[in-house]
Amino acid sequence: MSVIIDFAIFPMDKGESLSPYVAQAIKIINESGLPHTLHPMGSCIEGEWDEVMAVVDRCFKALRKDCDRININFKADYRKGPAGRMARKIASVESKL
Repeated sequence: MSVIIDFAIFPMDKGESLSPYVAQAIKIINESGLPHTLHPMGSCIEGEWDEVMAVVDRCFKALRKDCDRININFKADYRKGPAGRMARKIASVESKL
């Protein structure tokens, strides 16, 4: 069983350049050990619900130390079955190109 989330977190009170804050979240995601992919508008993370949501929570807690307003967007795709769905979903589409 696994969930894939497409996740973005950023402060809304820190001006135009938000990359230092996004980098804090990416560091937490990297340290989680979960499969993930960074893309221009966020990250995809795969794992069990509780472990993925724990990463989201750690990102939020890290940013709230310095930020008064934080935007968090995510969508989730939960499915029973084996892990590794992120790679399989991409491979399935690419095989049809």
